[in-house]
Amino acid sequence: MDTLLQPGAATAPGTVHATLNYLAPGAGAPFVYAYDPPLGMPPRNRGSEPRRVQIHDARPLMRRLSLDVEGFELRRHDTQVVDFYDDAEVRRVYYPEVDALLRAATGAEKVVIFDHTLRSGSAEQREKSGVREPVRSVHNDYTALSGRRRVSDHLPPAEAEQRLSRRHAVINVWRSIRGPVEATPLAVCDARSLRPDDLVATDLVYPDRVGEVYSVRYNPAHRWFFYSHSRRDEALLIKTYDSLEDGTARFSAHSAFDDPATPIGAAPRESIEVRALVFF
Repeated sequence: MDTLLQPGAATAPGTVHATLNYLAPGAGAPFVYAYDPPLGMPPRNRGSEPRRVQIHDARPLMRRLSLDVEGFELRRHDTQVVDFYDDAEVRRVYYPEVDALLRAATGAEKVVIFDHTLRSGSAEQREKSGVREPVRSVHNDYTALSGRRRVSDHLPPAEAEQRLSRRHAVINVWRSIRGPVEATPLAVCDARSLRPDDLVATDLVYPDRVGEVYSVRYNPAHRWFFYSHSRRDEALLIKTYDSLEDGTARFSAHSAFDDPATPIGAAPRESIEVRALVFF
């Protein structure tokens, strides 16, 4: 195992020290409103616990990190999309590209892409395009419960029942949609450094439904990575759920962070993430 993957390894070139926001200790099951909450309700019932951590540049390890071991991997991947802010173009051009990428990367026999999210670090761009800002809290998009539920949400009942009896997973495909990322890069956590009790099921409340994600408690054993200057011709694959319980990476965690090496006047990050079910 490379020394960068060992707990306590911290002085390699490309290592940065930055703050990540973990779930603060507290009583009661956490919840977060994904819209303006009803009158008298707080947007969330648990605060954040900022922690200073070491985040290693994963580029030197690019060929050694994988979805099934660490829970993430970076792939060189060109796209023919001209305008990622054109929803129709994304669905027409990018969805098939991601489908092919995931089949090649995982060996899956079927891929079902069910949504995508655009994010920008620019308030002006968010106002103009209605996109979201980068999430500066440590989380994983799905839980053991909500990952399975996605299968039933997006397949006919008979097929869902069949697919749920075999291996299935949810993968987030993240990409910069402009030049190399200079500000607010994405940190990803080595799945092997996560412990089951680090993951806290959290209700994500929408106007018409309640989803479930994992918030994450701080653990000094967590090993964090990022890919410096992520480019438009690269795709970062992140395992957010896997039905296997045999030691294969099942969940990861990720968060945007403020890189202390970001130059003054750096362009705000603009990115897209596509979420997909993969079936084996």
